[in-house]
Amino acid sequence: MKIGLYFGTFNPIHVGHLIIANHLAQYSDLDEIWMVVTPHNPLKKKSGLLEDYHRLQMVHLATQNYPRIRPSDIEFNLPQPNYTITTLAHLQEKFPKEEFALIMGEDNLKSLAKWKNYEVILERYPIYVYPRISKEVSDLPSSTDISKIKLVDAPIIEISSTAIRQGIKDGKDVRPLLDHEVWKYINHNLFYKK
Repeated sequence: MKIGLYFGTFNPIHVGHLIIANHLAQYSDLDEIWMVVTPHNPLKKKSGLLEDYHRLQMVHLATQNYPRIRPSDIEFNLPQPNYTITTLAHLQEKFPKEEFALIMGEDNLKSLAKWKNYEVILERYPIYVYPRISKEVSDLPSSTDISKIKLVDAPIIEISSTAIRQGIKDGKDVRPLLDHEVWKYINHNLFYKK
């Protein structure tokens, strides 16, 4: 099985994340999409990041009706700070028969050369890149083998979790940007109000 790993803090997960994940599940050769919830880095300031459990629960609520999209807490038990290459090695060890690929926005691809062991990632794992509105230039060296990078003709989604959190704080109605169950969970727990 070919599994696409879609990493994020998902603080909160929104319809943009779901549109991209579902597009890849339906229109690419990926069999499943795993929404990998990135844990809070204990070395960084929290700055409004909900506890890992709450963000995982929201991903679970948002994906429960999509059989090919699953929440993943695989990084929760890895040493922090964690690197993508470590997660990939852990997954390969835990699921030796599965084939893994990375899913990232065009903006993340531009900074891939700053990632730990990015050359190994490019060599071993396909990368599915969805479009973002961006004017940045990639810092990948011109000699980089980009044969495993697949540009996906997915919708351009410019919804941000930051804007949603600010909207909630400001008392705006952000319900159209969130899965209904996720909105209920946020509202019930009074998240992002302060």
